[in-house]
Amino acid sequence: MVYNQILFNSFLQAHFSPKERSLQGWIVILGFVLLSIACYFVGFAAMLRLIYPAAALAVAIFLYLRHPILYIGFNWWVWFLTPLVVRLVDYRVGWDPTRQMLIAPYLVSFVSIATFLRYFPSAARQGGLPFVLASLGVFYGFLVGIIYNQPIPVARSLLDWLSPIIFAFHLFMNWRDYPSYRQNMQRTFFWCVLLTGAYGVYQFVVAPEWDRYWLIESKLFTSSGDPVPFGMRVWSTMHSVGPYATVLQTGLLLMFTSRQSFLAFPASAFGYLSFLLTQARSNWGGWLFGVVMIFASVKARTQMRLITIILVMAMCVVPLTMIEPISEVVADRMESFTNLQEDSSFKDRSGNYDRNLSLALTNGLGNGLGNIWKVDEKTGKIEVFVVDSGILDMFFTLGWFGAIPYMGGLILLLVSVCNYSEARFDNFVGAARAIGMSSCAQLIISSGMLSVMGMILWGFLAMALAAHKYYQHEAINTYK
Repeated sequence: MVYNQILFNSFLQAHFSPKERSLQGWIVILGFVLLSIACYFVGFAAMLRLIYPAAALAVAIFLYLRHPILYIGFNWWVWFLTPLVVRLVDYRVGWDPTRQMLIAPYLVSFVSIATFLRYFPSAARQGGLPFVLASLGVFYGFLVGIIYNQPIPVARSLLDWLSPIIFAFHLFMNWRDYPSYRQNMQRTFFWCVLLTGAYGVYQFVVAPEWDRYWLIESKLFTSSGDPVPFGMRVWSTMHSVGPYATVLQTGLLLMFTSRQSFLAFPASAFGYLSFLLTQARSNWGGWLFGVVMIFASVKARTQMRLITIILVMAMCVVPLTMIEPISEVVADRMESFTNLQEDSSFKDRSGNYDRNLSLALTNGLGNGLGNIWKVDEKTGKIEVFVVDSGILDMFFTLGWFGAIPYMGGLILLLVSVCNYSEARFDNFVGAARAIGMSSCAQLIISSGMLSVMGMILWGFLAMALAAHKYYQHEAINTYK
């Protein structure tokens, strides 16, 4: 970040100096980290289930008002690390079936609803129509959910659906400071690839006790592997394989757009190795699709640089995949591409569509938000029924009346971003577009519009939209 800049706070509509406020922002973040560590080690770990979300929300509000750039980074890191904190707390004080600590990232992102409410009346005129349409679809699902479903699951589902949209809208409305936001997101995801990639390799080799405990209690053996060394599908610091693979897919694509430092080699090695160990074939395909899109959108000179980067990364990663038992795991998963008809995962998803597609498309009113969540009255545990398809989930939850504006907003956003030419001179725009489009393509086989996957889908498309508006504004000022 260029600290001598004067940036703009879109909510307060006031300018601020990051250099002057950076110290106080980092002190607040460090205080949050130290408070969490202190509670964990001095006997108040159980209290963290309440303290952690509340403290994260307080920090988010402070940063949102005082240092919006740090708020963006803090938001992403809370998404990246909270599931690991939850597993550590569960391992220390016992399993919590309510999973209440996992609400922290949603609360942090939901702070940006202040931007949404402030600019909602004029959003369509300023280019934010896609976000307005999508939010109207979610609001419809919320109203239906209130009628048909239990209040707690409806509220929880509202956070799931709405948080990505309002956070993306917040990114878009800060288009004036697009270069600073771009740099912040590049740096954040680079360090995410390095740190979570390293932990992912450690998780696969060692199978830490807190990860084994979580896997045994959650009973997600089918999707996450066996609780033994070299038996897990890597999910690193996050709560399951799919979200982690999506985050890595995003970070690895972004690494093509940032300046390469001496840490790029270990980041690539850990990142790509963990990416392979997730065994997430859809994300492998999404990464490849993203690379092709980035390659097609840049000039010939940049294409040569990207080819060089890919070759160097391959030299770092390929030798590591030759080590047993890593090679066996990766090879077996790769071979499944040649025989998808016999693959159990492919059969399950095909059967899911065969059973539910016609049912979903004939569900005009929808079941409302919270329809895939049920609360066990005896244990208080929130059970989730996974639809395993974003398209089916939209129609089951929102019905035609909600899915049309929601999908209309998403399609409008995609069409707009695809027509922009800024990717020819700004590699980040090409990467953001590729990330958003590959995430949309994966909606066929996952509910990628929710949780951290939704944050990525909507957030990076919003950044491409913000870049277009920023460069338009710069061009107008140049010709004046």
